[in-house]
Amino acid sequence: MKLKLANFFKQYAIVAVLIALVIIFSILSPAFFTIKNAMNILRQIAVMSIVVVGFTFVLLGGGLDLSVGSQIAIMNVSIALMIENLGVNPILAIIIGIAMTTAIGLFNGYMISKTEIPPLIATLAMMTALRGLAFIFTKGYPIYGVPESLKFIGQGNIFNLIPVPAVITAAVIAFGIILLNKTYLGRHFYALGSNAEATRLAGINVHFTRTTTYTLLGFLTCIAGLVMLTRVGSGQPKIADGFEMNVLAACVLGGVSVNGGKGTIPGAIIGAIIIGVLNNGLSIIGANDYWQKVITGIVLFTVVVFDSISRKRRRS
Repeated sequence: MKLKLANFFKQYAIVAVLIALVIIFSILSPAFFTIKNAMNILRQIAVMSIVVVGFTFVLLGGGLDLSVGSQIAIMNVSIALMIENLGVNPILAIIIGIAMTTAIGLFNGYMISKTEIPPLIATLAMMTALRGLAFIFTKGYPIYGVPESLKFIGQGNIFNLIPVPAVITAAVIAFGIILLNKTYLGRHFYALGSNAEATRLAGINVHFTRTTTYTLLGFLTCIAGLVMLTRVGSGQPKIADGFEMNVLAACVLGGVSVNGGKGTIPGAIIGAIIIGVLNNGLSIIGANDYWQKVITGIVLFTVVVFDSISRKRRRS
């Protein structure tokens, strides 16, 4: 009976947290609990939610990628530069940007798998290098020139209500759920994160599986980057700075283990919604960005500690 209650609490506690936040912010500000603000939150969390799906793949496989924010930055400035300075067709520039970011994910996964460099170190180095390149390419200034026709992707609404980014996010979430629950590849992600050696002995190509998680993350990061570029309307070298911490916090808050092998896409998305509601609610009641960062850091630390303690108890 105690075990069932514990499992029930773990499964639904995150939903209870989300409901509690909505109630608290609704009481503190009448402007929070409105359809307009709900659509605003959906638009705000779209980029994070898309990346969260790919980040879940990587975490399930026992990996980590801290370079997603810098990948978005380098993609944005590259596309903006190709359109504005080189006169490249916008569609072709987007295709090149998508291919570039996907290749970065592939490179991360390949190097981590082949050389066994700790993912934290490898992706931290990539994060720093890409951010530096973004500033070198732009000399620190925003690059404008995104066509108005493309801005519909990040700024448009369907039926004058539903944000286009929310529709893209829904499609990505559906893709992630199907991949993890209906394909052998998704099951291999779980197996890899649970026990890499046992996965290898079972005849699964560990190198291919790990590399695939990072490649998929790179591809989904470029989709998120396109949404951000068309929403902001310019390529900015400092964009998405610190973004990876919000993504990581959303995943672990949603029950995705940083040790691999445990987690779901719906849980991670609820974690992203909680982060979005928290940031939106704090902004509405007048709290500054610094407090948002403090609270996000505390939440991330608390959840990771709880996950580590839970794993230790299960082993013992």
